[in-house]
Amino acid sequence: MSRKGKKVPSAGKVQQPEADDLVWGINPVHEALAARSLSEISILQGKGGPRIQELVDLARQNGVRIRFVEPGRLGVSPGCRHQGVVARRAETVFLSLEQLLASLQESSESRLLVLDSIQDPRNLGSVLRSALAAGFRHVILTRERTAPVSGTVARTSAGALAHLQLCRVVNLAETLKELQNQGFWIYGAVPPSTDAQSIYQTDFSGKTALVIGSEGKGIRPLVKKYCDHLVTIPMQADFDSLNVSVAAAIIMFEIVRSLEL
Repeated sequence: MSRKGKKVPSAGKVQQPEADDLVWGINPVHEALAARSLSEISILQGKGGPRIQELVDLARQNGVRIRFVEPGRLGVSPGCRHQGVVARRAETVFLSLEQLLASLQESSESRLLVLDSIQDPRNLGSVLRSALAAGFRHVILTRERTAPVSGTVARTSAGALAHLQLCRVVNLAETLKELQNQGFWIYGAVPPSTDAQSIYQTDFSGKTALVIGSEGKGIRPLVKKYCDHLVTIPMQADFDSLNVSVAAAIIMFEIVRSLEL
């Protein structure tokens, strides 16, 4: 459907902090390896088994450096559940807006996620994890006021980050205007209000861009002006706030569910 035809710090022992460009654990490292987003892998000496060997083979296949190190040389704290595998992330590659739109067209996908100033790296990682699960593989981030796409984000995303196409923009309002020119309908997620429509009563057909705002203030006023529709999650109690990653997941999966009916 075209746009024109659309209807409306804790107490206790202090542990050594982990470097924020590290990923650990067999599954997260495997996902990052498969996406070619690692620069090197450290494996604990004496650690073996089929899953470790699979990592070694994949690393060699992709030309990723492998180091076999002694205990205490992995670069993470003793209490970290690393399963004997720690990897260093390569620098995140961001697409231009033109490249992102071209990738969308090539993949025949009609939905993308727009994140306006998500500042907590764990929230960002959780949102990206849900995005991949819901089929939102293309994500636009703001260059300013957004958490760096770090190792914390990668770990929290449970490997999803390695499978997403990311674009980082300076002026989000102008970006939304360009998306509208490209035929996208912009849906801004907001708390319950008289200006917002329930996600369960919203027509999400056509090319859809979902905007999720920051943890505290939500979507910025200027960005909100460029949203075609404001949508909200109805609450069953006198309560108007969900964690941003939970809210994003609910809305993304509802968009997918509504299109499958």
